[in-house]
Amino acid sequence: MPIATINIIPIGTATPSVGDFVADCVKVLKDAGANFEMNAMGTVIDGDLDDILMLVKKMHSVPFEKGVQRVVTTVSIDDRRDKKVTSSEKLESLMKRL
Repeated sequence: MPIATINIIPIGTATPSVGDFVADCVKVLKDAGANFEMNAMGTVIDGDLDDILMLVKKMHSVPFEKGVQRVVTTVSIDDRRDKKVTSSEKLESLMKRL
């Protein structure tokens, strides 16, 4: 199962705070019923690759819809095909090693 990390950075906002933009982007995931987890530096999404990419596109559009003229979106995808692994299982495996 693919796991993706996404960061969306609106550039040229009225203030240095981007929390409202982030919240609106995450609402895309909530509304879609996506399996995701937020952290202080990004959002991790588990699921079908086509679904993830569709959600990334929708999230990327959110700041533009709010008037931002430039957005930098970074996506990292871990697509393991030999077995199904979720982000929580991946984290659990790491914690056992620590």
